Amino acid sequence: MKDGPRPFSFYVLAALFALFVLFLYGPTLTILVLSFQGPQGGLTFPLNGVSTHWFSRLWAGVGVVDIWAAFGRSLRLGLVVMTLTVVLAFFAGLAFRKGFRGSGALFAFAIASLIVPSIVVSLGIGLEFRLIDDAVKGLASATGWGFLQDYGTGMGLYTSALGAHLTWTLPFGLLIMFAVFNRFDPAYEEAARDLGASGGQTLRHVVVPILAPSLVGVALFGFTLSFDELARTSQAIGGRNTLPLELQGLTTTVTTPEIYALGTLTTAVSALVIGCALTAVTWLGRRRARRSLG
Repeated sequence: MKDGPRPFSFYVLAALFALFVLFLYGPTLTILVLSFQGPQGGLTFPLNGVSTHWFSRLWAGVGVVDIWAAFGRSLRLGLVVMTLTVVLAFFAGLAFRKGFRGSGALFAFAIASLIVPSIVVSLGIGLEFRLIDDAVKGLASATGWGFLQDYGTGMGLYTSALGAHLTWTLPFGLLIMFAVFNRFDPAYEEAARDLGASGGQTLRHVVVPILAPSLVGVALFGFTLSFDELARTSQAIGGRNTLPLELQGLTTTVTTPEIYALGTLTTAVSALVIGCALTAVTWLGRRRARRSLG
């Protein structure tokens, strides 16, 4: 049977959706195009030639900033945050699934960081570590202990910055795991126990394989939120900046399309991570399907 003509409302809604997509991805596409300006190109349209000149300049380094060191710091921190987010969210989901006294208050406390302004969280963590630094230095002065004399600060990539990022990624991971465990059928675990599997074996061979696609999603959230995080890092990073902080600083000093080339690079990294995650989810889904058929 042949479909009739589409109503006028269809075209109105399609146009609104197209405008929404353009609004959402237009800035990214603009930066992508402008990063391929010619050697004499500027920061605006029209393009003055097409080349990869600014990517070459970026590879050599932008001014006095060691961009690749900042990129490495963001990458390493993102991987650590991703790992901790997956592990902590998974076991927290298991704990909340079983239920315990005070679980409601603990859940509200864990989610509260999502509604607190990011810069306030960053300032609070920075202040906390400054108080710790003052206490340690005061102790060193009072006791004369040699191993405390060279103490500088406790703030750093894997201390204050890591904590700041986890206040952002863990609530998302926890919410995802709550949704996943809500749909998880306990009959699988009961069947494993009936076959003689221990608790650890059930977790390893039944629960984790079934939840693997969701864990990949949590990992994706953890890495991308950490890799792109700016506000929560600004007051809690210590002496060495991550890539988003360097990028923010460069917006006031770099007046060439190098800054667009850097933006294209960071977007490409995020897209690559998303692509790897989707590939992993697809592979895990097909693997489960093959096992169920076998």
